[in-house]
Amino acid sequence: MKFNLKKYKAGILLLILTASASSCKKYLDEERRDNFNTGNYFTSASQARTFVNGIYANLYMFQNGDAYGESPFITLELFAGHATTLGQSVNNKQVINQTTSPTNPGFQTVWSNSYAAIANANVALKRIPDIAMPDADKKKLLGEVYFMRAFFYYHLVRLYGDVPLITEPVTITSETLYPERSPIASVYDLIVSDLKAAKESGLPATDQTGRVSLGAVRTLLGSVYLTMAGYPLQKTENYALAAAEVLPVLTQYTLFDNYAYLHDNAHKNQGELIFQINYLVGVKENAIPQLIIPFNLQVGAYNDKLGAMIPTTQFVASYPAGDKRAKEREFYFNSYPKDKDPNTILQFGGPALYKFFHVESALGNGKSDENWTLFRLPEAQLIYAEAQNEADGAPNATAIAALEAIRHRAELPPLGALSQTAFREEVWRQRYHELAYEDKAYFDIQRTHKIFVVPGGTFAEATTTPNEQGVTMKAQYYLWPIPQREINTNPKLKQNPGWQ
Repeated sequence: MKFNLKKYKAGILLLILTASASSCKKYLDEERRDNFNTGNYFTSASQARTFVNGIYANLYMFQNGDAYGESPFITLELFAGHATTLGQSVNNKQVINQTTSPTNPGFQTVWSNSYAAIANANVALKRIPDIAMPDADKKKLLGEVYFMRAFFYYHLVRLYGDVPLITEPVTITSETLYPERSPIASVYDLIVSDLKAAKESGLPATDQTGRVSLGAVRTLLGSVYLTMAGYPLQKTENYALAAAEVLPVLTQYTLFDNYAYLHDNAHKNQGELIFQINYLVGVKENAIPQLIIPFNLQVGAYNDKLGAMIPTTQFVASYPAGDKRAKEREFYFNSYPKDKDPNTILQFGGPALYKFFHVESALGNGKSDENWTLFRLPEAQLIYAEAQNEADGAPNATAIAALEAIRHRAELPPLGALSQTAFREEVWRQRYHELAYEDKAYFDIQRTHKIFVVPGGTFAEATTTPNEQGVTMKAQYYLWPIPQREINTNPKLKQNPGWQ
């Protein structure tokens, strides 16, 4: 059965994110403004707010896809090698087997949506400073824009390497209408500069409405510094910067005491959830549950069950004995009652991702509005632990406590004293186990050039060690190819090595 994802795509240019007085998240559709005149449009604070809210809509690219579940959030995980697909997608299977090409639609989705967001961010940064509105409100608004531009450039530079660096609004006569690729280091310079500007904009420490907060800025900047310390830049002095950046975040958020809160409706944008992509039934829905349910099993009130992203049995078995996350209906599940027939238990024949299962829509009308998490506290804790250990040559008490908090919630025993190397690998291991299938693993492979080897739970060179599916990573797969459509359109763009 084909799945029509068109009904999940935004049919709007702008989406408004607002919070009511009771801090209840509310999303409102905004009319199309494809041809608005910026000279007339940027005249009030409300117009500026609406325009900035529209930039958030490009975050939905991660769950965009076609009839076979070829969503970027899945493509990223398939590149990491710990997931397979039971569905009909040829492109997904080619990614798993490393036989894909620059025509893979996911590459174009990420590229075009990222540059659409960046284009709107550039317009906002150019026009909002001239609007008459309270300075504090204006600074916060610009802080959100700086964060968003940095966020999208961060994905572009990690995925494609050298990319066009566009910082001004582009018109039909602009020299940057057909831009060349800029060096990776220059792109990172802009990302860091933007995030430093966002830090100084007066954003609140935390936010429960779906907007950018200082905690989100610091976590993103910490991730940026950690990445810059690894491949390809190897600026190891940035380990200390990463640790210092995320340290305040560790005390501003609280770990949930129930893993179910990671994917239910009641705890959106709360607790350990630092920054999420927000959804709401009737306004913007998604197909996340359908994509992770085993193919065609009657689990939940969904029209389609695609099996597009299924964890490998070997990866789930790599969790240590007693790890709560590997127990039934924590991060994974192997069975579930049949829809409309709760006395019949369907056996999957292997694990599926309960971590992304949405009980509300499964038991309801099949319309999912679960949020997708971009940053949460455990990632900040692991950024700090890894960065501090590398910067100082050994873990300090704060780094140990951060790591142990994650392990303690998983009901694992204390580690005891560890060397720098052993601590580093335990942090990496927790990144794989705690942040599993949250689109972090492929980026970890890029920056460390190591893969997580299962069974065994060790780490080895990415391009010489086969994963549990028997595939050895090709060096070209450290980067995505420039989408073929972009190459065809812009003769100044040159393809990444190995993808010609």
